Amino acid sequence: MSMAEFMEMLWPLLVIVGKILLVAVPLMICMAMLTYVERKVIAAMQLRKGPNVVGFWGLLQPFADGLKLLLKETIIPSQASKIVFLMAPMITFMLALLGWAVIPLSEEFVIADINVGILYLFAISSLGVYGIIMAGWASNSKYAFLGAIRSSAQMVSYEVSIGFVIITVLLLVGSLNLGDVVRAQAGGMTHWFAFNILSGQFMLFPMFVVFFISALAETNRHPFDLPEAEAELVSGYNVEYSSMTFALFFLGEYMNMILMSGMTTILFLGGWYAPFDIAPFTYVPGVIWFALKISFVLFVFIWARATLPRYRYDQLMRLGWKIFLPLSLLWVALTAGYVVYVQQPAMAGGGL
Repeated sequence: MSMAEFMEMLWPLLVIVGKILLVAVPLMICMAMLTYVERKVIAAMQLRKGPNVVGFWGLLQPFADGLKLLLKETIIPSQASKIVFLMAPMITFMLALLGWAVIPLSEEFVIADINVGILYLFAISSLGVYGIIMAGWASNSKYAFLGAIRSSAQMVSYEVSIGFVIITVLLLVGSLNLGDVVRAQAGGMTHWFAFNILSGQFMLFPMFVVFFISALAETNRHPFDLPEAEAELVSGYNVEYSSMTFALFFLGEYMNMILMSGMTTILFLGGWYAPFDIAPFTYVPGVIWFALKISFVLFVFIWARATLPRYRYDQLMRLGWKIFLPLSLLWVALTAGYVVYVQQPAMAGGGL
């Protein structure tokens, strides 16, 4: 085999690796800085300063925390199932990262532009339960196991509602491709599924609200951070973890926050499209608009944590099974009727 033939075979692999690095490296940096931003935003809302010692304005605080966790000793309980114990945080973190394989960052850039991207994304987010179950079981601790059961029940409950919400979007778009979902929202804010209320249509605005609240529960974020449960379960499923194994759970949570914010942006906020389909807004690159929308959704995640009290567990489950599930199921039926009888599906590129 000649060098030219070898390079011709190797080139597609290099392109894929390059795309992966182009997405993964900025994501890792954003994930680290999100911990800093969260502490700063909550501090501002509570009239405190937040991190301000390590580096200029405390910007190096995430890296100091990472170094501290890296240098700590990894303690594995003597009665724990060691292989499963160590695999659990890795699975949690990797699954959150794998979801970005099908997220279109702009019209031109996506790692894998597959026709069933939405199913892939839903499958990846659903598998996150396994990391938590494995952590609770492998720790051989009643506190960790009870925390894992509580967390997995919460995640499974709200995944059902998220699934029905996604179905309503797919019924209107007529495609499982995430790029087609975004292109169906072209034309400014009045065509975005979250804000079609501005154009006099209420088709998906309630589902946008349900999806965002379910995303809070799915990522175990406040006010649905019941797995944390310091009072009764001493931090829940990850109570036996320390050093980098704990850090992987911690970072997996933040990576899931960014992933769910990306899903919200694609499904309801117009993806890479500008809020107004006029100059100078259209001159800004699509990836910048995509990043700004994700940042806004993340800010609301943090805002909810700084503002709302924690739910009781029975309130959490009642909201998921008795309110969100019937509402999302009803909306699937209404949306299907709208598509069949009115014959106005928002096909790719058309918008509502």
